[in-house]
Amino acid sequence: MQTELSRRLGIEHAVFGFTPFPAVAAAVTRAGGLGVLGAVRYAEPGALARDLDWMAAHTDGKPYGLDVVMPARKVEGVTEADVDAMIPDGHRRFVQETLARHGVPALAAGDRSGWRITGWMEEVARAQLDVAFEHPIRLLANALGPPPADVVRRAHAGGVLVAALAGSAGHAVRHAEAGIDIVVAQGYEAGGHTGEIATMVLTPEVVRAVDPLPVLAAGGIGSGEQIAAGLALGAQGVWLGSVWLTTEEAELHSPALTAKLLAAGSGDTVRSRALTGKPARQLRTAWTDAWDDPGGPGPLPMPLQGLLVAEALSRIQKYEVEPLLGTPVGQIVGRMNSRRAVQAVFDDLTAGFERAIDRMNRIAGRAGPDTSGAPATER
Repeated sequence: MQTELSRRLGIEHAVFGFTPFPAVAAAVTRAGGLGVLGAVRYAEPGALARDLDWMAAHTDGKPYGLDVVMPARKVEGVTEADVDAMIPDGHRRFVQETLARHGVPALAAGDRSGWRITGWMEEVARAQLDVAFEHPIRLLANALGPPPADVVRRAHAGGVLVAALAGSAGHAVRHAEAGIDIVVAQGYEAGGHTGEIATMVLTPEVVRAVDPLPVLAAGGIGSGEQIAAGLALGAQGVWLGSVWLTTEEAELHSPALTAKLLAAGSGDTVRSRALTGKPARQLRTAWTDAWDDPGGPGPLPMPLQGLLVAEALSRIQKYEVEPLLGTPVGQIVGRMNSRRAVQAVFDDLTAGFERAIDRMNRIAGRAGPDTSGAPATER
């Protein structure tokens, strides 16, 4: 699965694997893709430095990247305490009432919230970048569009390519004008923050809008056949996130959540503001239902919602309260029905890609004898 972009980065397959787990990111890189570690959960620069050191030691000298959540423009002088003070008391009561209704225990004394949206804060994101640029990262991705201009310049000065996620062709054009190197066209099917345009429609629109910049197709992709489709639409690679959540290397630390993911179908997700205040695709749960109920107060805008629910989500995850337990995940969750090693996922992706290319060659009348070994019904 080679493209001009994969050759430029020195990776075997044009597969970019986004994940919050260092072990998964390293395994993606070792398997021939480019592992991209999500930084948003790292409130302390030292913890990020430790995990990037570990990745450097476990990627066999192959390239990897970092994903941050950083606004292109900041609001001067606003601290996390200032933002926290903006949260209405009625919303705080709603959170506590929802937790009480489901019997969620409180955290133990001194037990800190382990889940917190932090990367949107300017000082946190810049501290993450200071750490990242001390490591041999090859890609810097930003989930909120292009990072600030000085960050783009700093990345380029260090030979680091910059990618930005886009949910529309208009977004992608603005990213290109900001000087980024790669546009990730993230369709409606994707897990996490996502727009309203499906991947099949969005990818070719973005490819045309930013040509000749390389584009990665993202959203609802979890098979080699879908990778082939993305490349056929003009993308130079794919950006996969959800599919790694049920790998053996993933550190979910929640048997109940893993079981929910393995049992979920493609219709068991919802695009909700319950997590961060921006529309994000995630498992549908009693938690998302409560926030989407017209009779409730409704989610607050980002970043207020993320700060409001941080401790609640930590409690739900710590005590594995099944009705409320969820995670960002895309519609591809319907294919994620067994736990496998990252390498096994890659083996499946490459085999499916080969089947798709063989099928298209035969349709075009170019194929020689089939050597895939797949049954005729699968070819």
